Amino acid sequence: MPPVFVLVHSPSVGPSTWHPVADRLKAAGCRVRVPSLLHIGAGGPPYAPRVVDAVRDDLRQVPSGNPVALVAHSNAGLFVPLIRSGLDHPVAASVFVDAALPARSGTTPVAAPEFLEFLRPKTVDGRLPRWTDWWDEADVAPMFPDRAVRRTVVAEQPALPLSYYEQRVPVPGGWDDHPCSYLLFGPPYDGLAAEARERGWRVAHLPGEHLHQIVDPAGTARQLLELVGQGIGTR
Repeated sequence: MPPVFVLVHSPSVGPSTWHPVADRLKAAGCRVRVPSLLHIGAGGPPYAPRVVDAVRDDLRQVPSGNPVALVAHSNAGLFVPLIRSGLDHPVAASVFVDAALPARSGTTPVAAPEFLEFLRPKTVDGRLPRWTDWWDEADVAPMFPDRAVRRTVVAEQPALPLSYYEQRVPVPGGWDDHPCSYLLFGPPYDGLAAEARERGWRVAHLPGEHLHQIVDPAGTARQLLELVGQGIGTR
C-alpha cells in the first residue's frame, strides 16, 4: 500500500508553503495531507504536544493501517520523532526538507543560544513579529516566485511566542529506525545535510532558497517521490 504523504510546514510559516507541492503530488496519483500548525502558539508551553495532536487529528480521515511518509520543512524537522511516536499510522519514510535535525535521543533545542539572542530584541509582550519580518527585504524577496504567493504566505504567518523558540523538544529513542532522507535547498542547511549523510541517510540537492518548494513545486514533488520511493523500495 503506497504511503500517504504528510507535508508538515514549519510552525514559523503556514500550510500554504506546502500546497503547491501537494497539488503536484496529487496530480501524480498520490494521497496527500497538509496539517495546519497555525494554532500551536496559542497559550503557553508546552508546544510540542500540539504539533503531534495537529498531525494526528488531520490523519483521522486516513485508516490507521495505511502507512504515511512524513515530510517536514525547516524547524518542523525537530518534531518528526514525536510525531512518529504519536501516530496510529506506520511511518514508512521521513524526509527532512531544508530542515533542522532532531537529536538521536534526549532533547533538541528549537533555537541555539546565539539565535535566541537575535530574537529577544524583536519580542513585544512575549511575542515575535512574523518570520518574514525578521529579515532584510533583500533576503526575503528571492524566496517567493511572485507577489501573489508572497501575500498568501506572509498573511497566514503566526506571531509565535518567544517561548516557542526557547523550548527543548523531546526525542524518543529509536525514532529513526525507518528510512530517513534529506532534501537540501541551500545554505545554511548544507551543514545539516552533511550531518544527515553521516547518519547514513540519502541526501538530494535541489538548489534554491529556503522556501524553494513554492518556487519549484514540480521539482520538489519529483524529489520527494524519488526519496520516498527509494527509501521504501518502490518506484
